[in-house]
Amino acid sequence: MYRTEPFIERVRRSATLYIIIITVILYAFQNASQIIFGNDLFLFFGAKINVFIFAGQFWRFFTPVLLHGSLLHIGFNMYALYSIGPSLERRYGIRSFLLLYFFGAIFGNIFSFLFSSNNSLGSSTAIFGLIAAQAVYIYKNRILLGSAANLMLRSVLMMIAINLVLGLSPGIDNWGHLGGLVGGFLFAWFAGPSYGISENVFGENVIVREDKREIVVIAGLVLLAILLVLVRFALR
Repeated sequence: MYRTEPFIERVRRSATLYIIIITVILYAFQNASQIIFGNDLFLFFGAKINVFIFAGQFWRFFTPVLLHGSLLHIGFNMYALYSIGPSLERRYGIRSFLLLYFFGAIFGNIFSFLFSSNNSLGSSTAIFGLIAAQAVYIYKNRILLGSAANLMLRSVLMMIAINLVLGLSPGIDNWGHLGGLVGGFLFAWFAGPSYGISENVFGENVIVREDKREIVVIAGLVLLAILLVLVRFALR
């Protein structure tokens, strides 16, 4: 007999939900710090601030993804994560999904470091990486998805275009968004799930998942990230 997975078990295994919970808790700590100390210490020690990165605080390439500047900021980003995260998590699996989120954040903040002197924070870097991964998934599996693939891909590309245009508004770090797209695209293209059709021993066509050398992709992206940072230091 087929049984659906209990709701509490799905929640327990949801990386998306844990990311949201951790981000919301840290935002509460940010506000508590503002009230208690008169300053947001989490922002001071975790935001992307170029001068501190030049001083060797390289954790700032990731920590901004966990911090936000306002209730509207975190609300919009967590809604976007909740909307797109679970479906990608099911396709990628928890480990690969977390790596996708990580590389979107890392490359987003590296691009911001390369091309913008402004301080920045927020999970939109990683979320743009997820959106890029969604587009890659649809494109690489367009044969299996059938006629719906073109409409789905156009919708995702339109979403990207609209958000990049909105990102031209003052106070928004569009370089971070572009970097997130690049990081998510690269990880999804080389390590994301893609499927093909093969023939089994009975002569029947079956859908098979193509193997990916994820560790090679991770090493390549880490090396690329280091190279980009070294270029920025060299041009300082």
